[in-house]
Amino acid sequence: MEQIHVATSSRPYDVLVGAGLLDHIGELVRDVTKLGRCCVVTETNVGPLYADRVEAALGAAGLDVVGRITFPAGEASKTLATLGGILEDLAERELTRDDVVVALGGGVTGDMGGLAAALYLRGIKVVQVPTSLLAMVDSSVGGKTAVDLTAGKNLVGAFWQPSLVVADVDALATVPPELFRDSCGEVVKHAVLADADLLDTLTAHPLTESRGAATLVDVVARNVRIKRDVVVADEREGGLRQTLNLGHTVGHAIESASDFSLGHGSCVAAGLCVIARGSAALGWCSVQTAGRIERCVAAHGLPTSTELPTDLLMRYAAHDKKRHGAAVNVVVPREVGRCEVRCVGLDDLRRLIDLGR
Repeated sequence: MEQIHVATSSRPYDVLVGAGLLDHIGELVRDVTKLGRCCVVTETNVGPLYADRVEAALGAAGLDVVGRITFPAGEASKTLATLGGILEDLAERELTRDDVVVALGGGVTGDMGGLAAALYLRGIKVVQVPTSLLAMVDSSVGGKTAVDLTAGKNLVGAFWQPSLVVADVDALATVPPELFRDSCGEVVKHAVLADADLLDTLTAHPLTESRGAATLVDVVARNVRIKRDVVVADEREGGLRQTLNLGHTVGHAIESASDFSLGHGSCVAAGLCVIARGSAALGWCSVQTAGRIERCVAAHGLPTSTELPTDLLMRYAAHDKKRHGAAVNVVVPREVGRCEVRCVGLDDLRRLIDLGR
């Protein structure tokens, strides 16, 4: 097991990455929350696979499991209406500030459970138990929680750090190949951001072709450390943390414009390649750098571009939460392992997307 400490100013916590951790989750949660009451929040795909096992382990450790809240799986459930239903259920179960939400599932569940915990009674503890690769390497760490609006993705949310993250890579065995592949988009993004050696390894040996437990523990832990270092330096996205949005300005636009028919990781991968090619065309990075990025994305079977028109992408990119007046902060690669945030006008963003497409 790998143990990564995340020393944020608002709440320090550990991320545990290993195999077989779900059977020990009760004692792990008990160690950080004491003998309080807990409620499992999950969704209709993951719940039938793991919720009984998790609740049994929590109960065996002496925790009082007061129920399970299950919502329909998928990005379409990441709404204010779903969030309101979860909050009503927490109130009906009479959870107090001494109690804990256990968010069991992928990124959507982490967002819903985390934001519900942040809002209920102005904040109760949450333990993130990610079951998808995307959630393990990215969304479960760092405390960003949100729901979508019609205007765009993740426009309503809060920073709410978990008390613990438990990533059991054995859960990835039940993830369908297409969903696992999609999640690799964030893994590639982290490598481009801060680990050139990892990018080269992933290009030569795509994670989609090597899903052994030891490899998964190593890759997930390396990704968590990359995100940990950024989050600790900039917890609330005032500067450095914006670099984690590499590929996301265009990626979120693709995701919203396609009505969430494409997975988040695939959209980020396409957005990453669009930005890299556009940056190379503008002289912000070399053609070789853009090529390294595109080769790794392609090696994982992820999209390297989009057929969506620039006008449609701009409609959503203009609502990006990183917009400042008539400009948007865009993360661009200078080289693999070194990225920067550029504030570009909307006309310049349009040109960057055009060149990248």
